[in-house]
Amino acid sequence: MGQALTGTRVLDLTHFQAGPSCTQILAWLGADVIKIEQPGKGDANRYNNKDREDTDSLNFLAMNSNKRGLTLNLKTGQGLEIFQALVKTADVLMENFGPGTAERMGVGYEAMRELNPRLVYASVKGFGTYGPNSDYKCFEPIAQATGGAMSVTGFPEAEPLLNGAAIGDSGTGMHCVAGILAALLQRQATGKGQRVEVSMQDAVVNLLRPRIREHQQIGGPVPASANQTGTAVPSGIFKTTGGGRADYVFVHAANQQMWEAMIRAMGKEETLDDPMFASPEARRKHVKEVTALIEGWTSQRDKQDAARILAGAGVPCGPVNDTGDLLADPHLREREMIVESHYPTRGAFLTAGCPIKLSDSPVVMKSPPTLGQHTDEILEEVLGYDPDQLGQLREEGVV
Repeated sequence: MGQALTGTRVLDLTHFQAGPSCTQILAWLGADVIKIEQPGKGDANRYNNKDREDTDSLNFLAMNSNKRGLTLNLKTGQGLEIFQALVKTADVLMENFGPGTAERMGVGYEAMRELNPRLVYASVKGFGTYGPNSDYKCFEPIAQATGGAMSVTGFPEAEPLLNGAAIGDSGTGMHCVAGILAALLQRQATGKGQRVEVSMQDAVVNLLRPRIREHQQIGGPVPASANQTGTAVPSGIFKTTGGGRADYVFVHAANQQMWEAMIRAMGKEETLDDPMFASPEARRKHVKEVTALIEGWTSQRDKQDAARILAGAGVPCGPVNDTGDLLADPHLREREMIVESHYPTRGAFLTAGCPIKLSDSPVVMKSPPTLGQHTDEILEEVLGYDPDQLGQLREEGVV
């Protein structure tokens, strides 16, 4: 049995993160994703934030595994003709160019739909293709700012704070995966493709639904709540040994049963009848005392041990893992969320694996493509070009 998306061809015109994170999921799930890049240059993420001059950046490698690489100069007449021929064979085309760029290049939705009515044409834009702000450019922090995430992140008395997770970029990519799969499913019934559009601002707003609900409950803007979640006490981070920035454990004892389980796990049964801690209402009035009680125990243990003891007792909790903790985490290793990959000019490196686990089609991690690595293979296989024709295309700067 093949993978879930075996037989699905995706033409990938994306760059940076929002688009490539989407097409990488499709590639992991078995689609033949052909990453199309400009000859001699490629995706800007190949050279942004490089740690070594002799190889492509880890930024690029993290977003482009399991794809095939094709170089094609779409600014030449012949390059555009080759692309159009590929479009006729494709199931999905994805782009995340700036506003109006795809249309100026001759690869916009209307033109591509004329070539292939069954094509699912996916676009990621900062603010979409319509609306008053659709002409504005966008990157991750802009999406977080305009989507409301920054205003509710951090501490109430401090300035708005950028979330360290890429909810604007990769968060948008994950939304776009859902749209593409839905369009492919609908095509089975209608025989027609359609446009899938996800804006980065829209994706962040969708992730912010609980805070939008809170605004309507309290009748005004929702303040940043630091590490407090809802009204439960305790719900926050507590110091552990080590003294480092991430040497904390997050505990969320959301109800009385969890509170009592935590108290017993800490060996503090004598506090169960203390009026300050006896009920959720009492604990909300004595947050400082609750924090002191818990940190008196957590501060004597490292974060992994503290979390292991509390989680084993049925208390929702977890260590505040830094990136080094993630790379070494045996749980993530066993779930193939931290995996070893290889790249010809770099060798072995660690990267995040596929978070979607399908029982009948597990993901097999493949190396990201070097620039244009599969150009000859793709043009021979899909369009029937012979070696002489490929040599001519190279001489003319088309591929």
